[in-house]
Parts: sequence; C-alpha cells; structure tokens
Amino acid sequence: MAQPGGFVSIATQSGDQTGKMMSSRRDWLLQQMGITQYTLRRPRALHGEVAVSIRQETRLLIVAAVPPPLTDPLISDVLRAMMMHEHEVVVLTPDQSAMLPDDTRCVSWSLGLDASAAWEGSHIASPALAELYDNAGAKRALWQQISHYESDFFTDPDRS
Repeated sequence: MAQPGGFVSIATQSGDQTGKMMSSRRDWLLQQMGITQYTLRRPRALHGEVAVSIRQETRLLIVAAVPPPLTDPLISDVLRAMMMHEHEVVVLTPDQSAMLPDDTRCVSWSLGLDASAAWEGSHIASPALAELYDNAGAKRALWQQISHYESDFFTDPDRS
C-alpha cells in the first residue's frame, strides 16, 4: 500500500514481494532505497588490528589455538620429514590467520582446530600437540596426510 510521498507500507511489503523476510527494518529500508549493503570480511581491522603478512620463503603455516614452539621434538620431526627448516615455517593463531591476505597460497597445518584453511594450498589437520604425543592413531593419520601431499612439501613452488 502506497503512503504519501511514494513510500510503501512495511506491513504490506514485508515478505510478500521479496519472498523473504528482511532481518530488520533498516535492511528493508536500505533495500527499498537501492543501497547495497556490504559485509566486512575482516571487521577486526577496523578496531586497529593489522593484516598479517608472511615472508616469501614461507612454505608452511601452522595454525593452532596455542602456538607450539618450533623446537618441540614432535614439530621438529614433522618439519624434518617435510624437509623444511624453522625459517620456512610461520605459526599463527586462528585470529591471526584470518588476517592473512586473500591471495595467500601456502601449505597449512591445522593443529587442534576443526576449521580448514581459507587460502589456497594443501591442508593437513591433526589433533592438538598434546593429543598427538599420546595417540598413535592420530600420529599415523598425520603421517598419511604428509605422504598424500608430499609433492607439495618437497617442491618449491618458485621452481616449478
């Protein structure tokens, strides 16, 4: 139903023309005015957080809620198996990994996290480090993933 001034009544429009209920009156009004709404991919950047960048020689990103030291014996064994050195590895928290540029392409290892990587590249996942030490099945699954992606670990993308 048209109101004075050409506006359409919210009561008659909500849902019947668009086929969907708008989440709020503001959303509906912005839609009626033809204003496109955007959702920030990194809203924390507005609060002063800075984008995370990685060095060019980085070959592996380890993402963990509690970042493990690269000197941990199990981490050292995994890096040795992947033929990587500590300077080629970056350890991030999930919040830091969310701040990586969209064009990031790197092999990643989610350590104790359910989420997969949001960037391009092979991805392996395992339980948290403490569980890996005590769980032979989890270690075996990790080594199987490393074997599956071995061509990504053992080759330098700049040389191909």
